[in-house]
Amino acid sequence: MPENHNSEFIKNISSYMPGISVDVAIFGFHENELKVLLLELKDQKTWALPGGFVKKDEFLEEAPKRVLKERTGLTGIFLEQFHVFGDPERTRLNNRATLLNRQFEHDETSSEIHKWLLDRFITIGFYALVEYTQVDPQADFSSVSCKWFDVNELPSLMSDHRQIIEQALKTIRLHLNFQPIGMNLLPSTFTMPELQRLYETILGMKLDRRNFQRRIISYNILTRLEEKRTGGAFKAPFLYKFDELRYEQALLNGLKDVW
Repeated sequence: MPENHNSEFIKNISSYMPGISVDVAIFGFHENELKVLLLELKDQKTWALPGGFVKKDEFLEEAPKRVLKERTGLTGIFLEQFHVFGDPERTRLNNRATLLNRQFEHDETSSEIHKWLLDRFITIGFYALVEYTQVDPQADFSSVSCKWFDVNELPSLMSDHRQIIEQALKTIRLHLNFQPIGMNLLPSTFTMPELQRLYETILGMKLDRRNFQRRIISYNILTRLEEKRTGGAFKAPFLYKFDELRYEQALLNGLKDVW
C-alpha cells in the first residue's frame, strides 16, 4: 500500500462516520487447524484484526466487504455480522490509545482529528470464511505484515480483539447447529474424513465417524464423485463436493440436528 495512504486517510477522515467501526475475523482452515488472519501493527509487538471505519455514504455491510477485499484480494466471501462491541473502555483496553497515537504521530493532524480517532468507538463484529489457499494476505497502512494464526495460539492483541475472536468462534459453533459449513473453508473437492476434521476442529471435540457421515449425508448437500483420494496409507476415500444450490437452500432454511 502506498506510503501516503495514511495521509490520504487523515485528509478524508470527515467522510467517515464518527464513533463507528467494523472488525472482521477472517477464518481459514489449513492442515487441520482453524486459522484467523491478523495484522502486525507498525512499531509494535501487537496484532489486530483487519478493520476500518464506515463511510457516510455507504451501507454498513459494504465496509467489511471493503476490508475483506483489501486484506485478502477476494470478493464474494461468506460474511456474517455476529455481535456489537460497545465497552466504554475499549479505547483504553490493551493500550489502544497509545498504539493509535504512535501510528499517527508523524502526521500533521489537528487535535480535533486525534480526538476523533481516540474517542469512544462502538465496533460491529463480522466473521468471514475463506478458502485458505485462495488468500493473498495484504497489510494495510497501519501494519507491517498480515499473517495467519492458529486460533488456539494467538499473539498479543490490541484492545478487545481477543474477545471479538472468541465471540466469533462461539457464534460459528452455534451456527453449526442450524446451518452447514465447509463450502467456504474447504477446497472444491474433499474427502469425508477431511470434512469431519473441519467440524471437529471448529467444535473442539471428536465426533463418531459413522454418526458424522450419516448426519452429513442426511443434509442432502453433498455429491459423491467417482474419483478417490489416492496416495494415502489406507483405503482411498471417495471425493465429495458440495451441491451449491442445496447448500444455499440449507443456509436459508436451516438444519435441524444439534452437534
